[in-house]
Amino acid sequence: MEFDLVIFDCDGVLIDSELLSIRADQECLAECGIELTRDEILERYTGISFAGMVADLQERHGPLPTDFADRHRNRLWPLFEEELQAIPGITDVLDSLDCRICVASSGRPERLKHALSLVALYDRFHPHIFSATEVPRGKPAPDLFLHAAQRMGVAPARCVVIEDSMPGVIAAVAADITVIGFVGASHCRSGDAARLSAQGAVAVIDDMAQLLPALAR
Repeated sequence: MEFDLVIFDCDGVLIDSELLSIRADQECLAECGIELTRDEILERYTGISFAGMVADLQERHGPLPTDFADRHRNRLWPLFEEELQAIPGITDVLDSLDCRICVASSGRPERLKHALSLVALYDRFHPHIFSATEVPRGKPAPDLFLHAAQRMGVAPARCVVIEDSMPGVIAAVAADITVIGFVGASHCRSGDAARLSAQGAVAVIDDMAQLLPALAR
């Protein structure tokens, strides 16, 4: 394999979490008088940080309650505890990889630890779990992936990113890191593979069983 480091996004790549997050988004926003469809949230906010989502919402709809983050967490975490699943096949992939691995996610550190622990993946990656809160700019800026590569001591040219979102693919390309798109999570829609390819993904897979062959190519 050409790569020394595989950088995994978390939501939609390691854990099938996006639809659960959207349910929490919709419930919290409805309390604020803001009605957004699932597709609107997917189009506008998939792959970006919670802070980025809040900033955009406030620009479009006015100030949100100061405890909005706490409200969201209080809705999301029980959903995760009841329904969160790892992406099928991810454990087999991690068992088979013969290079280093890490996580680079728009999620906040406490959310990443909680979610990955629920599906028995936290210890597979800890302490190599990097959050957008650690860099000046989140995805689609390249900062997070460059930060992860630097912290892992691997040159960007020797890294590959696995991403399900447009901002994530754009960020990897901006960092000059090879990126493989993944469209096998429950939130993925028809046309997502073409969109990720158009932004620069060198391959797009819809099943984790396809990742090792894609990396070998």
